[in-house]
Parts: sequence; structure tokens; C-alpha cells
Amino acid sequence: MPISGSLAPCPNSPNCVSSQEPDTDHYIEPLIYSGSHTGAQGRLRTIVERQPRMRIVTDKDGYFHIEVTSRIFGFIDDLEFQFDYALQCIHVRSASRTGYWDLGVNRKRIETIRTHFLQSS
Repeated sequence: MPISGSLAPCPNSPNCVSSQEPDTDHYIEPLIYSGSHTGAQGRLRTIVERQPRMRIVTDKDGYFHIEVTSRIFGFIDDLEFQFDYALQCIHVRSASRTGYWDLGVNRKRIETIRTHFLQSS
């Protein structure tokens, strides 16, 4: 769960991206939406539910926590979405629980979701 409205910071390792990180190595743009936050949450939930190996662990108060299981080794990554209703954006964080390098998997995961999210609006 986010700490005081913010997602957890990324570790120093290159296996995490977040829209709330100040440094360019970890930073990724938040998702932007128009219209109601309820509609945006529904669209995002549908997209996540259709992705393979993703399981929603927490879905409440404008916050989603998803566990993502890797296809080959079964490692679990954490994917988080925090809605900012005032700015009509969704802050994102995707991070590996183990290891150091992720070969860009977390960044690619967010960009894939972003593509689906934009296509569904």
C-alpha cells in the first residue's frame, strides 16, 4: 500500500520504474486519463485482468497492487497504480522483487499497459 499517498521509492538497482521517481533511470510517465476516475479505474482493471500471469492483490481507494509472475522462472514482480484524481493521472510503479537487472521488463510492462489503456479510451 502506498505510504502517505506516494508509491514506494525504487531501490538503487535498475529493476524498477516509477512515475514518482526524480531520476531519469527509474522515471516513467504516469498514465493520463480524461473523464471520470471511475471509468479509468474500470478500464485499467479490465486491461490488467486480461494480461497473462497478473493477479490483483489490492483494489481499493484508487490504488491497485498486482503481482506479476514471470513466465519461465516464476519470479514475482510488483505492479502498482495510484490514482491522482485532481491531476487526472495514474502514478505507476513496476519492480522486481528479486535480482538486480530486469532487462527492461518493468518499463516494457508499463508501456504495454499504457498502449492498451490509450487504445481503450
